[in-house]
Amino acid sequence: MIFNRREEQALCVVPARRVNWLLLASALTIALLVVSGWHPYDRATWLMEVAPIFLVLPVLWVTYRRFPLTPLLYALIFVHATVLMLGGAYTYARVPLGFHLQELLDLGRNPYDKIGHFFQGFVPVLAVREILIRGGHVRGRRMLAFLVVCVVLAISATYEFIEWGTALAIGQGADEFLGTQGDIWDTQSDMFCALIGAVVSLLCLSGVHDRQLREHQRGD
Repeated sequence: MIFNRREEQALCVVPARRVNWLLLASALTIALLVVSGWHPYDRATWLMEVAPIFLVLPVLWVTYRRFPLTPLLYALIFVHATVLMLGGAYTYARVPLGFHLQELLDLGRNPYDKIGHFFQGFVPVLAVREILIRGGHVRGRRMLAFLVVCVVLAISATYEFIEWGTALAIGQGADEFLGTQGDIWDTQSDMFCALIGAVVSLLCLSGVHDRQLREHQRGD
């Protein structure tokens, strides 16, 4: 599904209801951000974990007229932001939901960190897919799927580099941010969770995503 320039221009017309929805989602995100940062377990960890929200939210507003995203992608970005804020508030190794899952599944560690990395693949893969489709950068669904998964793995690897650099810079104080919980294979399993998230997202949501892209093309 490749759009020409005229079709892409049609995507720039943002319906009022979508703007209102984005306003509501942004307000809710900011409110949750304030709540999560009110008394976090560790302030420095909170700042590092929620930093992507501070970067992405302004970008969404700057680009929403020129490049409005599909409702599906906006919704998933909000969900991903919630995952980050919860992890930032408690630190990933201490999120209560993770302890419940640990007990339920009889796991050896709090798995919330893996949920976070699953979403690191689940959401960005659709963002990359939308950019490549609407820009007409890739032809062929198989090549598209291959490339978006490759980009997600590159994003995941970059995040691991950031964690590594943080650990080198601040030493022992990076433990809460890293959330390894003593797992020597934490980096590899983090990237594998991102890979699983990307594949699951493509398998489950590509059809819905394509329909919303076509609706975008028709200008709703």
